[in-house]
Amino acid sequence: MSTLTTNTAPAAAPATHPAPAPLTDAPGIVDETARLLTEHYVFPDVAEQVVALLRRRLAEGAYDVASAAELGDLVTADLQSVNGDPHLSLKYHPERVPQGRGEAALADMRRRFDASLGGVPRVELLDGNTALLELAPILFPLPWAAEPLSAALTLVARADALILDLRDNRGGDPDTVAFVCSYLLEERTHLNTMYARVGDRYDQSWTLPHVPGTRFGATKPVHVLTSPHTFSAAEELAYDLQQLGRAVVVGEPTRGGAHPREGWTLHPNLEATIPVGRAINPVSGTNWEGTGVIPDVPCASPDALAQTLTLLHP
Repeated sequence: MSTLTTNTAPAAAPATHPAPAPLTDAPGIVDETARLLTEHYVFPDVAEQVVALLRRRLAEGAYDVASAAELGDLVTADLQSVNGDPHLSLKYHPERVPQGRGEAALADMRRRFDASLGGVPRVELLDGNTALLELAPILFPLPWAAEPLSAALTLVARADALILDLRDNRGGDPDTVAFVCSYLLEERTHLNTMYARVGDRYDQSWTLPHVPGTRFGATKPVHVLTSPHTFSAAEELAYDLQQLGRAVVVGEPTRGGAHPREGWTLHPNLEATIPVGRAINPVSGTNWEGTGVIPDVPCASPDALAQTLTLLHP
């Protein structure tokens, strides 16, 4: 077994954060969360139910707490109680987050990008000329990720088989999903359609006609490793390849979040994350919301790599 690039850098020192900002207006934060739900949540009927719940719980004093972390936990539990949408939350950030729509997520992403070799922490050549490519912790925005991903995907193009490890990938950019898929397919292929509530719009996602570097191609074996941590755009990558018959998914069912979300900073440590659309796969006509991506070869996720190597080299 020869290692080309590994994640053997010394562990970073634990992050330190300034003290959380005081929580001075919990009712205002809950009211603003309710307003954003009404205006933006992809399912208006569910939004009505959740807003009614938030207002009732607010009147009952359920959100009379002393810290932003407590408020985030309580409100998130209520937001997800109606339809179990894991993208719907009042997310607590230990570090203070920038003001504005989406700024909290962007700042957090940049830190993780710089600490993970651009989202490609591991490229390894295994026995049998099988390449292992780990994509984690998320699929970063394509303007950032195109260079490291192109380098890694070109490097593994000479392998006889490819294993994509998404077990620790929590989501990211659908454009990056299409970029990765473009290296694993030859013909232009419709991957997904995203419905957006605002504007009642449908946007299709296709593979690219040209990629920088070299394609792995459409015929050599591809296996995708999944776990209960695999989420959102990482689930789309596994699901798209599975539905097209391009990859065998090995591991455990994924977390089950198919609704793209946006974020609004409502407090220095709190971000309302609200799904604004839903995915529609052109093969299945549906998506993985709630169910997760169901593996073709189920096994405990820590055993997925060994199981895949057994499948490839019995």
